[in-house]
Amino acid sequence: DLPAVNAILSATAAVFLTAGYLQIRRGRADVHKRFMLAALATSALFLTSYVVYHANAGSRPFPGSGIARTLYFAILITHVALAATILPLALTTATRGLRAQYDRHVRIARWTLPLWIYVSVTGVVIYLMLYQMY
Repeated sequence: DLPAVNAILSATAAVFLTAGYLQIRRGRADVHKRFMLAALATSALFLTSYVVYHANAGSRPFPGSGIARTLYFAILITHVALAATILPLALTTATRGLRAQYDRHVRIARWTLPLWIYVSVTGVVIYLMLYQMY
């Protein structure tokens, strides 16, 4: 059941991102780095699983109607738009951190982190709405 695996990977990435942020706020750069690399690896696994699933199964139409349908598409549209931007942002942010370009890393991480968490969390919400509500 790859959709469930994808939701678990998205949730795990959100947890790693949050933990990494908390560690850097505590001045623990070494632990921050490990959590952020774990988030990056988890997101890469998600992307691979997502592509495999959709290459084989296609897309699933949302079965709901009314306000649920409107809410679903509002979340989906923002999720897809931001998901398309998060890959280059995450890679750029990670590269700058790994190269010890900390000023440049922090400048972009302030944008990358909340967007990446949003994409990860809304991925789980989309899964729940699409596969668990009906």
